[in-house]
Amino acid sequence: MKVLAVDPGEKRIGVAVSDPSGTLSRPLRVLEHLARNKDAQRLAEIALDEAVDLIVVGQPLDANGEVGPQARKSIRLADAIREVTAVPVHLWDESGTTQAAIGSRVALGVSRKKRKGHLDDLAASILLQDFLIQNEDWVRGEETTHG
Repeated sequence: MKVLAVDPGEKRIGVAVSDPSGTLSRPLRVLEHLARNKDAQRLAEIALDEAVDLIVVGQPLDANGEVGPQARKSIRLADAIREVTAVPVHLWDESGTTQAAIGSRVALGVSRKKRKGHLDDLAASILLQDFLIQNEDWVRGEETTHG
C-alpha cells in the first residue's frame, strides 16, 4: 500500500510519500498554503500522480490527546480532501514531528545555518514513518481491517 502524508501548517504544507510496499517514507515537497479547498485539490492531484492508496493527514493533538484549534483545522482539511478524491483519508496524531525533524538534522550533523530551511516535508516524512510503523500489518495488507 502506497501512502501519502500531509503535514498541514499555517503557511506551508509538508508532503511525503511511502514506497509501494508501505515500508519507508520520503519527503516529497512543500506546498505554500493557499486556501483549504485549493490545498485539498492540489493534494488530491498529488495523490493521483503518485498513485497512492491512502492519504494520512497530520492532526496535532494537545498534551492530553484532545482536539484543539489546530487539530480542527486538520479535520477540515481532511474533509475537504475527501470531497475531491476517492482515496481514503485518515487523520493521524502528528504531535512532535517538527521537533523530530529538527532533531534528525542535528543528529546528521547539519550546520545550524543549513537547519534554518523549511522542515515541513521532513516533518511529513516523520509523520508518515510513524504511521507506517504503527500500522505495519494493515498497510502491508496482512490484516483486512484497521484496528
